[in-house]
Amino acid sequence: MTPEHVQQWVKDHPLSPIHVDCAVTVMLKIIDGKCKMRPTEKVLMALLYDCVKHLPGQLLQADLHPLIATARTREDDEALKNLIYEKRLMAETAISRPVMKGFKAMIREQGLLERRDVEETEA
Repeated sequence: MTPEHVQQWVKDHPLSPIHVDCAVTVMLKIIDGKCKMRPTEKVLMALLYDCVKHLPGQLLQADLHPLIATARTREDDEALKNLIYEKRLMAETAISRPVMKGFKAMIREQGLLERRDVEETEA
């Protein structure tokens, strides 16, 4: 799936503010190395994040976006890794597991990610 396909998917399936927060949280997990999604799914989730990062979230602050942008280009910065770790934990604490699971189920049902017969551990 190309960035254009993901952009069209977002147009066709607008995310609620809490789902924007979920996309941000998954991006933090990807950067932190804690995301258990398949590599191709991580790429799609990064593209999704890029399409929705300008949208308002419900719980998370917009000041995460410059941090995420910096972390995506400076993978060898230990202090930055520690800060991303802290922000990921904060985001995971703010968003309940049922909300995150619902988000993942929705993006599978709506065709962004492949459906799975048996739910695997992921993001």
